[in-house]
Amino acid sequence: MDANEVNKVAGAILGMLTLAMGIGFLSSGLMAPKPPAKAGYELPDNSATASSAAAPAAAQAEPIATRLATADLAKGETAAKKCVSCHQFQKDGKNGQGPALWGIVNKAKGAAAGFNYSAGLKDMASKGGKWDYEALDAFLTNPKAYVAGTSMGFAGINRADERANIIFYLRSLAETPAALP
Repeated sequence: MDANEVNKVAGAILGMLTLAMGIGFLSSGLMAPKPPAKAGYELPDNSATASSAAAPAAAQAEPIATRLATADLAKGETAAKKCVSCHQFQKDGKNGQGPALWGIVNKAKGAAAGFNYSAGLKDMASKGGKWDYEALDAFLTNPKAYVAGTSMGFAGINRADERANIIFYLRSLAETPAALP
């Protein structure tokens, strides 16, 4: 290949590149994209729907007295097994990471002998009150919301029927079970 042919090939390549760049500049000038007025995407505000969805769910939960009427003792005993790592259920059970739960229904809050309660529960106990059915139901739903500052690391039980079964089982853990509401 002589020098003249090399110049022809190099000129053809440079010509094509110049043509491609020229077409790109020309098309950008003709069809320029419009920048968005506001950067990013608008996300829907779900806070109103989340709170309105939570309100009917809470309103749909039957009272604990109604749920206890259909509670199952065997299912409650099975469901309470998730509590065994911290609590004992025997009559002479010892306090562990949590207090022993024998006779807990209608017992005064913060009254387990020898157990060092969290500051939140000590404060609640100083105001009086018992672990009645409603209090147990509220506590088992979300312990950290019911007792601010509790050291109980359990997230809670969402299902109302499961809570009723556990409370029905806890009721049976006494010499004389508490009267049903």
